Amino acid sequence: MDNPYRQKVLKAIQKLGQVHSVWDVFSDFVELGALCIANSIEVKGSETWEKREKQYLDTIGKYKPDEQKLFPEMFADLVQALDYELTWRNAPTDVLGTLFHELELHNKYKGQFFTPQNVCDMMGQITLGDGEGVLNERGFISLNEPCCGSGAMVLGFARAMLEKEMNYCTQLVVLATDIDLKCVYMCYLQLSLYGIPAVVIHGNTLTLEEWSRWFTPVYIAHGWAWRSGVTSAIDNRGAQTPQEEKQEQPAEPEQLTLFKEEQ
Repeated sequence: MDNPYRQKVLKAIQKLGQVHSVWDVFSDFVELGALCIANSIEVKGSETWEKREKQYLDTIGKYKPDEQKLFPEMFADLVQALDYELTWRNAPTDVLGTLFHELELHNKYKGQFFTPQNVCDMMGQITLGDGEGVLNERGFISLNEPCCGSGAMVLGFARAMLEKEMNYCTQLVVLATDIDLKCVYMCYLQLSLYGIPAVVIHGNTLTLEEWSRWFTPVYIAHGWAWRSGVTSAIDNRGAQTPQEEKQEQPAEPEQLTLFKEEQ
């Protein structure tokens, strides 16, 4: 059974795409959604909040008032689409990656293809293995995804945990990175809405450059910044950094680590 809510988002993007390009509408949709979630857990009036608020207004300002109303409707349908996957397929699924391909954007932008969900599910099962040993030792599992795309690999791992009756909302913490900001938005949106504790980094895994960090709401709410030892390289309180603010890198950058070294 096809996901009816994903189809509603698809049709809304195609409708707006008759006036604006489909690529721009999809990119703006995931950007606006990510900004809304990120600012919902940011301190209102802070520098980061103000910069992201301005970014939101600049992006939505490209559309007429009647067009603007479609974006919150699409966001609501995206939430329903993700819930539909959990209800009828009993598994978190890469809805945005599927949309990206259904809109044929992979052929129009650098030949970018996302790994099919069934392959990600298989990889998740292989990577998790038994998993009980790590849970018994540490109480949670850490996952590092250096080229996250839309987050399908992380969702495949979450599904593997679910099949073993593990709770990916409380027993998994993720560090995901991508050099493509659009992918950062997509991954951040889906991990946030699926309730997965995660830090999604806009950065280059190979050169260790980093431009912004995006913390999922459950990551902040459940205190993972202290449990896992993740803090921002710029702000040791773990504050999110705005995407347009680029920071100077140290002369000899150290590899980012998700967890504190055990004593």
